[in-house]
Amino acid sequence: MLKGLAITPPVIGRISIGRIVEKNGKRLPEKDDQFTLTTQVQGRDGWMLHPLNEALRKATTGKLRSIPIRFLFNDPDLNLRAEYSLFDRETGRPVCVGNGETCKRVGNEGVESLPCPSPDGCAFGQAGHCKPYGRLNVAIGEEDELGSFIFRTTSYNSIRTLSARLHYFNAVSGGLLACLPLELKLRGKSTTQSFRSAIYYVDLGVRAGSSLEEAIGQARELDARRRAAGFDQAALDIAARTGFANGAFEDSVEEGAAVAEEFYPEDGGRGTTGSDTAPTVATKPTLTDKLERKAAGLRMATA
Repeated sequence: MLKGLAITPPVIGRISIGRIVEKNGKRLPEKDDQFTLTTQVQGRDGWMLHPLNEALRKATTGKLRSIPIRFLFNDPDLNLRAEYSLFDRETGRPVCVGNGETCKRVGNEGVESLPCPSPDGCAFGQAGHCKPYGRLNVAIGEEDELGSFIFRTTSYNSIRTLSARLHYFNAVSGGLLACLPLELKLRGKSTTQSFRSAIYYVDLGVRAGSSLEEAIGQARELDARRRAAGFDQAALDIAARTGFANGAFEDSVEEGAAVAEEFYPEDGGRGTTGSDTAPTVATKPTLTDKLERKAAGLRMATA
């Protein structure tokens, strides 16, 4: 195994809730209100669609807002990795990755280990637009049982919700997370920061038409069949954990360039295809919005 190279789950496709479009000579991220499954190949019009994208759309009457999935690993933190991350837009290289306590940062002497006060308390992070960045690997379909689709996001709502759900489902199933039949769901909500426009984030639940008790029963049956066939889930988790730990940063330079373009736009904003922003450009705040924010500021100042 090459030292310094993170060994990550094999990826056969991507899951996104938006795309990159060209406007006024600039390539900019644009939000959507549904899932899209793509391959890892880009054409002139963006990422090429994966065959499963059309198959899943035929199975629904409306927009693709749920995807049946399974996880590769029982350990929730292997399926979803999330850190505070900063990328160099010009090179696509990860510059600094931290967990709120410690970070790995590229400096003149190589990769250094430093304290990580989170983006709000870090001058280096604020200047470089550091933000939470998560990667979720899921299995879709039965064609490649160890291949995965990856969903990348800088959404606080998606990262927080997915992390909670993963740990909860693993707990209630008795550690059989990899055997549970689940689905990714797209949910919408409004906030003052979105000027009351809907923003979309990714959630996790049991598949439509099933209950949690039924899902757990199916997980136990699948686990029994796998054990009888010699499938070693514990060894798979160990192999994945060892692979992730083999490198300082998970994303390669090739992946980093696409990540920087999609999630770290030049203006430093959060208008990306996996962040907490509305799918369309928000309208200018009305006089009522301005007065409400001003009143809220006065209340905070006098509190």
